[in-house]
Amino acid sequence: MMHMADTRTTLYKEVINLVSRLKAIAPHKLSGPKGLWENGMDIVDVVDIILAVEKKYSVVIPDEVPVYSIDDLVNYLQMSKAS
Repeated sequence: MMHMADTRTTLYKEVINLVSRLKAIAPHKLSGPKGLWENGMDIVDVVDIILAVEKKYSVVIPDEVPVYSIDDLVNYLQMSKAS
């Protein structure tokens, strides 16, 4: 059985790899506290990332959910898996 921390770590790595492939940014540049905007992304990039995450994880991220970082995406995915 996977623990919550294991699940979060796995999700975090998966989302970083997804964003890395989608936007051709090295994974090490995406980890840490930096926001998506700080990695040179614009609103179109963020929308592309949200759509890719929604497709991969079969979730819908509502427009009102703030997505500024990888952490925001992982937090939402964890919350949606828990409910």
